[in-house]
Amino acid sequence: MKIVILGNGIAGITAARHIRKMSDHEIVVVSDESDYFFSRTALMYIYMGHLRFKDTQPYEPWFWEKNRIQRLRARVERVDFQEKKLHSTAGETITYDKLLLAVGSKSNKFGWPGQDLEGVHGLYHLQDLEAMERHTPSLERAVVVGGGLIGVEMAEMFHSRGIAVTFLVREPDFWSIVLPPEESRMVSRHLRAHHIDLRLQTELKEIMPDTSGKKCAAVVTNTGETIGCGFVGLTVGVSPNIGFLKNTELETQRGILVNEFLETNIPDVFAAGDCAELRQPSPGRRAIEAVWYTGRMMGETAAHNIIGESRPQFYNPGIWFNSAKFFDIEYQVYGDIQAKLPDEQATLYWEHPDGHKSIRLNYDKSSGRVVGFNLMGVRYRHEVCDKWLRTHAHIEEVLQHLGLANFDPEFYPQHEAELVRLYNRQTGRDLQLKQRRGLKGVLAFLK
Repeated sequence: MKIVILGNGIAGITAARHIRKMSDHEIVVVSDESDYFFSRTALMYIYMGHLRFKDTQPYEPWFWEKNRIQRLRARVERVDFQEKKLHSTAGETITYDKLLLAVGSKSNKFGWPGQDLEGVHGLYHLQDLEAMERHTPSLERAVVVGGGLIGVEMAEMFHSRGIAVTFLVREPDFWSIVLPPEESRMVSRHLRAHHIDLRLQTELKEIMPDTSGKKCAAVVTNTGETIGCGFVGLTVGVSPNIGFLKNTELETQRGILVNEFLETNIPDVFAAGDCAELRQPSPGRRAIEAVWYTGRMMGETAAHNIIGESRPQFYNPGIWFNSAKFFDIEYQVYGDIQAKLPDEQATLYWEHPDGHKSIRLNYDKSSGRVVGFNLMGVRYRHEVCDKWLRTHAHIEEVLQHLGLANFDPEFYPQHEAELVRLYNRQTGRDLQLKQRRGLKGVLAFLK
């Protein structure tokens, strides 16, 4: 059987690896972006000089031949699902028996005047990074549009090269549609402390060209202000990269519609990763989740179902988690943490006096069950938080053993006792912290 995987991101390559582990089927990975799989989340560190591009490639070049995973550099412009053929822009035809669509995302644009000028780019593909490098030597100011994780990465990248950054954010605080208010304000303060010109409640109206009419020279905001710049970063989210699949028999909405086995409406065609839209997502989860770990999990699930195991494997994303960083502040979230606290939940929020660290635990008011952790500048162990959430642990049980979760380096201060004292003040209880940071206790807890 010949299996073709369109896209060499985390979903496609994870599927290829697992198909090879479980079978001897022919595997062909088709991509126009790069010759080898690389860590997309590490692109910023290449620009900042922390890594070389080859350092972001998890597998050596010999890996692909040894594992008989063929790679084909091609841009597919059309899929003939009836004949089971892919057609590339170079005139090649690639046949398949089973097809995995793992075509990822593209940066959003919303029809702004000037959005296609030279010097206007998102930050998703390797080619976006190359564009940033190309414009950097003569760049004095960049304007970044969009208050999310990609935007803050781009701001930090330019900042690392000494380039002034103006950051346009539509919301009243940074990422306030995702972060609770205290954490959102913390990030806003932190960006300004790093001399980022953060403009809250400010939107892009249009991008103005230079005298050649080809390259961006300034942006105009909704307040009427004109800001000169040589680069505009459009980081207002991403959407499934499925334009070339529209108007075919493949069922799509925002993404490629799939069932719990990641099957599309067309036999022998699957979809995984950023481009896949679940017809029935798990409660509390989104139909499209464009994050690294869900792409990896989808790739593994698709591999099992593509090779046709007797018992199909359904996609289970588990408990939500994500991590990122805002310049010097690391961010982790586990479980259900919403920007606006639901009526049925209570929250315990502690913030360090320096304003650079915080710990938040949300729990159900009636049952006391912990439902989510939000960490800023403090590291908690994924496995420990995941177990507490899966087992519906009570807030008081969690608090007394909260040191188990702490994953900061050895000599970093521990703040879990302050969380316990805060809870006691709020509730009149007299809990004591019973467990501090330590691997021995963690291993005993997890076994």
